[in-house]
Amino acid sequence: MVEVDPVVADPTARRAVVRLARVLGPADLPEALAVCSRDPVAAVLASSRLEIAVRAGLAAAGGQAWGWPATGPLQAICWAGANLVPVIPVTLGDDAAEAIEAFVRTARAQGRRSSSIVGESGAALGLWAGLERFWPRAREVRADQPSLAIARDPDVDADPRVRLSRPEELDRVLPACVAMFTEEVGYSPVAGGGLAYRERVRSLVTEGRSYVRFADAPDDPYRRTAPAVEFKAELGAVAQGVAQVQGVWVDPAVRGRGLSEGGMAAVVVDTRRRVAPVISLYVNGYNERALRAYRRVGFEQVGTFATVLF
Repeated sequence: MVEVDPVVADPTARRAVVRLARVLGPADLPEALAVCSRDPVAAVLASSRLEIAVRAGLAAAGGQAWGWPATGPLQAICWAGANLVPVIPVTLGDDAAEAIEAFVRTARAQGRRSSSIVGESGAALGLWAGLERFWPRAREVRADQPSLAIARDPDVDADPRVRLSRPEELDRVLPACVAMFTEEVGYSPVAGGGLAYRERVRSLVTEGRSYVRFADAPDDPYRRTAPAVEFKAELGAVAQGVAQVQGVWVDPAVRGRGLSEGGMAAVVVDTRRRVAPVISLYVNGYNERALRAYRRVGFEQVGTFATVLF
């Protein structure tokens, strides 16, 4: 299927035909994952959803996969679910602009269903540039988010008190998750009831992807007050040998004491042992304190993400 644009008067124009993206089906998913495997750190958000789709179906993965070009071997994909996540390999060169335009047209046709656009900065910002005139105004555009990764032992000692959360601790872990989300995104994820968010946190806990450090038990012989969460982090996306850490948070009352470095070192050690050899994350470029902490742990920048929040 092709769409022909009006003829471009300029004879030096590169092309007058833009090939549309196509909605992928189950048979296309292995090829889509092969596209993601060209840069598994940059593509982990999309590939984690695709791997769920392979195991349990696209409905269980919570979205659609779009592929470009419309016919022939896939060269780029875009996951369209809670987040709109383009995966456009750098090897596409000049064809990247055409892939972005195809995804823009598909997104325009379907309307905004995602709460954000996120991914490698060139692709994510390219999508937004094409959609900005047609979609509601973004709440925030975070154009500079260093993508960091580590594939070795950390440079600092792991905090021995950081461990996996337990299912019976959900009601203690959830408030810390809500506090982190509200601080980072600007609104509470439970303002409208929060059942979906609670289920997301619960699934991360039960799947062994939620890390926590509790404060010392209070001086309370009757145990009327449970220890508070001082540090927490989750493995928000896992695929193709990469685990992306999300939701890193330290209680404001104990910030500045190095808990993030020791905590992240503990996450790296355990994740590399149990889950994946490469640990990645992305952070706002203006968050210099977090960048310094991650670099002390041993993370190195491997790319740049961008996020458009709605």
